[in-house]
Amino acid sequence: MKPQLVFSLEQALTMTYATLRFVHLGWRVIKIEPTPIKGRQSKGDPNRYIGRPVAGHDRHSYFVAPNAGKEAIAIDLKRKEGQALLKRLIEELRPDIFCTNTMPARHNKLGIGYEKLNQIKNDLIWCCISAMGLAYPDVPGYDPVMQAWCGYMDLTGHPDGPPLQCGPPIIDLKAGDEAFTQIILALMERAETGSGKMIDISMAQVAVSWLHTFLPMLDMDSPPSELKRSGNEHRQFIPVNAYRTKDGFVYLAIGSDAQWNRFIEKSLFSSLKQDRFATNEGRRQAKIKLHQAIEAITREHTSLEVSAVLAEAGIPHSPITPIENVFQLPFVASGILKTVAPDGRQVRLPPPAVQTDYLDQIQSLLPFAPAYGEHTTRILTEAGLSAAEITALKDQEVIA
Repeated sequence: MKPQLVFSLEQALTMTYATLRFVHLGWRVIKIEPTPIKGRQSKGDPNRYIGRPVAGHDRHSYFVAPNAGKEAIAIDLKRKEGQALLKRLIEELRPDIFCTNTMPARHNKLGIGYEKLNQIKNDLIWCCISAMGLAYPDVPGYDPVMQAWCGYMDLTGHPDGPPLQCGPPIIDLKAGDEAFTQIILALMERAETGSGKMIDISMAQVAVSWLHTFLPMLDMDSPPSELKRSGNEHRQFIPVNAYRTKDGFVYLAIGSDAQWNRFIEKSLFSSLKQDRFATNEGRRQAKIKLHQAIEAITREHTSLEVSAVLAEAGIPHSPITPIENVFQLPFVASGILKTVAPDGRQVRLPPPAVQTDYLDQIQSLLPFAPAYGEHTTRILTEAGLSAAEITALKDQEVIA
C-alpha cells in the first residue's frame, strides 16, 4: 500500500497513538490543533504540558513518543474562516484520511463531521474515536473512566483490596489499534469501490469487546464472585501467580497438567507431587495451600536460581522486570525506535508493534515531536496560499 496523507484533529492519547502507527508505515500525518484560547497559557493538545519539560514550553515528556514523526498545524475551526481554510487544505492537499477524537457533539460546530468533509472529498476515509460513539455525542471519556465503567476495575486488584486501574492506558491503546485496523480495511475497500467511509469507534464497545473470558461465563453458571479481582492469580489455571524469592519475585504460569508434571519432576518442587494437586481442578480447589507451598520453596532461593529450574522444566515464567530495565530486554533493545531532542539528546521510544520497511530505511530514527504550530506556514504554502494570505490569517488569529 502506497504512503497515505492523514489529517488528524487529535489530542490526548487514543487517536494520537492510532496515527503514530501510520507514521511507523512512513505515512505523512498532519496533526491539527486549535489556536490559543485567550487567557490560557497552554496551547493545543493538553498532553503537550504533561510530564517534564523537554523542548521548550510546549513539548513535555508525556507528549513526545506518541507524536514523533508528525507535522503540526494550528487552525481555529470554531470560526468560519478556519473551516474555509480546512476545506482549502483538503481540496489542495487531497488527504486520504481524516481522523479525530474530538467529542462528537462538537463536530458540526467545528465543521469536521463526516457529511461535510465527504462533500469536499467523496473518497475520504473519516474516523472518529469517542467515549461511546456517535450515538452518544455528549459523553466525554478518558481511559481510567472507561476502565471503571466497563468492568475492568472490578477485575483488577487483590480480592480484599479496592478496584484498580491497569497500569498502561489499555483502552486508549486498544481503541487506537482498532482505528488503525479499520482505516486499513477501509482503504482496501476504497481500492475496489472508489468510495470513502465513515468509521465510528466507541471506546466503551472496544473495551467490552475484550471481555471474552469473563462476560459469557456469567451465562454458563459462573457466579460474579468467580470472575472478580484475583490479584496476580489466574482465575482458572492454577498455579499462575507471582511468588516471592530471596531477592524479589518470580511469576510462573502453568497452563496444563503436562506442564505441572514437568514442574514437580524437578527436585526443587518434588514435595508438591501430591494426588490432590494432580489435576487443574484439584489445584484450583486447594489453591490457597498450593500457593503457600510454592512460595515456601521459592523464597529460599534467588530469582535467578528459581528461573533456572523453571527454564529446565519448560515452564513459562519471568522475574518481575523493573520498568527502567525494559529497554535492556534483548527483544526490545534490537527494535527500539529513537528520536533526537532539540538539545541533542537521544530519546529512546518503544518499538513498533511490527517492524516495517520504512523504519528500516530511516534506521528507526523518527523526527522529534513537533512544536505547537511548527509547520503551519510550510503546509499552507504547500497548499498554495501566498505569503500575504498567510500573514492575514495570522493577523486575524485564524492560524497560529
